[in-house]
Amino acid sequence: MRPDIKTDFPLFQAQSDQKPLVFLDNAAASQMPKHVLDAITEYYTSYKANVHSGIYTIGRRAVEAYENSRAVVARFIGAQASEIIFTSGTTASLNMLMRMLEDTVNEGDEVIVSGMEHHSNFIPWQELCKKRGARFTVLPLLPDGTLSLDIVRSTFSDKTKIIAITHVSHVTGTVNDVKEICRIAREKGAYSIIDGAQSAPHMRVDVREMGCDFFAFSGQKMLGPTGIGVLFGKKECLEKLEPSGFGGGMIRTVKSDISTWADAPAKFEAGTPHIAGAIGLAEAIRYIENVGGVDEIHAHECMLAAQAREMLGSISEVTLYGPKDSIHTAGIVSFTLNGVHPHDVAEVLARENIAVRAGHHCALPLMAHFGIPGTVRASFYLYNTKEDVRRLVEGVQQVISLFHG
Repeated sequence: MRPDIKTDFPLFQAQSDQKPLVFLDNAAASQMPKHVLDAITEYYTSYKANVHSGIYTIGRRAVEAYENSRAVVARFIGAQASEIIFTSGTTASLNMLMRMLEDTVNEGDEVIVSGMEHHSNFIPWQELCKKRGARFTVLPLLPDGTLSLDIVRSTFSDKTKIIAITHVSHVTGTVNDVKEICRIAREKGAYSIIDGAQSAPHMRVDVREMGCDFFAFSGQKMLGPTGIGVLFGKKECLEKLEPSGFGGGMIRTVKSDISTWADAPAKFEAGTPHIAGAIGLAEAIRYIENVGGVDEIHAHECMLAAQAREMLGSISEVTLYGPKDSIHTAGIVSFTLNGVHPHDVAEVLARENIAVRAGHHCALPLMAHFGIPGTVRASFYLYNTKEDVRRLVEGVQQVISLFHG
């Protein structure tokens, strides 16, 4: 990556601490470059108006910017614009999808998830099964927290209606073979749902090549603003599904006895959308493409993560989690220190202006699999550097000195 890339991000320039900020919580929310901030500010100061309502000048400009953002997102993941639904984030996308698919699952049917899922891709399907009297199946993991395709294949049955799987684990960085999982689902006549929150910002995603029915991700994890997310759905799937929310903007006709819906994606976007968020997300995608693209970003992050694993792995008090084969991992490193709670590790690192995440990461089934209460997670992005890795490792050594003497 460009060596001066941090200069594009006002937050790093605004830090007045003696020690520069090392931001390693990108799996939760990334920082925004000035290009994105400027695009959002321009909307609010130059042409703020609702979309699909006014024919005045700034109203038309808002519509153009909003729908152009949809086209940018669609191109970025290999979809059609009509297959892109804007939501408030991955969690909202998956919950919306759960409600839309509710009538496709009956008593005795099955929904499959894995033991590494974020709660947002676990609890909605658990609740759906409770409501419909269906079987909720959690795929067991291998000792290193990875998923066996043999187990996936053997678990599917004629009763399986949905499989919901993360593309990349937000805890260990494990990259799942979602293309093969989607192929199995298609063969069995089940819907395939991919949580792409940790993949879309960091690696090449082509939903057509992947073969998924649905794919969800968030803007705040890929240099965009909070409160904006995406739900991709195959056109033929969206045409069959009923909306989960109702109101302005999603109707074709309204009568006292019956109402009809607009075509997708409008029928799934009731009310005023997060217009500035969509504009900011599109600008974030343009920025990602202009600085080298996701392939270069992925290679950069994997290099940093591999360096961090190697350096942390050489410390006897450190335990690393996830696959040892770096080919099947992304830019996320999770670890624990013997005898030190992850929150204490994060607190000491924070004193050195190193931002990491500590806890169960909304992945309690995965923590139970490892037999631990939580981990310390360092997640990398395009603006992180080898110096950031060095600072992290030095900070961990300070924690060890403090707690172990």
